[in-house]
Amino acid sequence: MEITRSDKIYKHLLEAIVSGTIAPGSRLRETDLAQDLDCGRGPLREALQRLESRKLVKKVPHVGAQVVSFDIAELIEIYQLRESLEALACELAAQHMTQDDMEHLQSLLQRHRQFLTEHDGEAYIDQDADLDFHFQIIQCSRNSWLIQLLCDELYHRVRMYRFQTAQYRSRPSKALQEHQHILDALVNRDGELASMLMKRHISAARRALESRLTSALTGEKV
Repeated sequence: MEITRSDKIYKHLLEAIVSGTIAPGSRLRETDLAQDLDCGRGPLREALQRLESRKLVKKVPHVGAQVVSFDIAELIEIYQLRESLEALACELAAQHMTQDDMEHLQSLLQRHRQFLTEHDGEAYIDQDADLDFHFQIIQCSRNSWLIQLLCDELYHRVRMYRFQTAQYRSRPSKALQEHQHILDALVNRDGELASMLMKRHISAARRALESRLTSALTGEKV
C-alpha cells in the first residue's frame, strides 16, 4: 500500500502527541503546522481528522484543533475496560497462538528483561508496538473486533498516558514477572488461567497508578 503525504503527517503528529513532544492541551494551528511540516492544508486536515477519530485531538469551538488533556478519570476507565477485554484476548490467544507466536513472545520478554537490567529497572514505556507484550497477545487472539477496539481505538491513547504517567510508575520488574506467568499459562494452552492472570495484572497496575496519582495531587507521600 502506497504511503501518502497525509499518512506521513499523521504518523509524525501521532508520535509527537503520544510522546509528549506536543504537550497535552496544545493548540494545533493549521498555518503553523503546514509551515513547520512543509505541507499543504489538505493532507494536514486529513491527518488531523484521523487523530481526532483516535481521540487524541479534539475540536474546540473558537479554538480549533487541540491535543486532548490529561484526564485521570478517563485513564482509570480505560484500564477498567482493558481488564475485561485483554482477559478475553488471553482466552482466545491460548486457543489460536502458534509456536512462532509463543517463541516471539518469549523473545520479547527476554529483551524486556535485558532492558531492565541495562537500565537499572527503568520502565520500558518507549517500546514500539512490535515490542509490546499486551499488543502482541491481542493480535494473537485473532479476533478482529478485539484488535480494532484495543489496538486501533485505545492503543495510542494508552501509550500517551503511559508516557504522561511514567514518573508515577514503580513496578516494572514486578510487571515483567507477571508477564512471564501469563506467557507460561498461554504456552500451556490454559486460557482460563492466562485470562485470570491478565485481569489481575492490569487491575494491580491500575490500583498502583491510581494511588500514586491521587497522592501526587493531594501532596501525600506513598
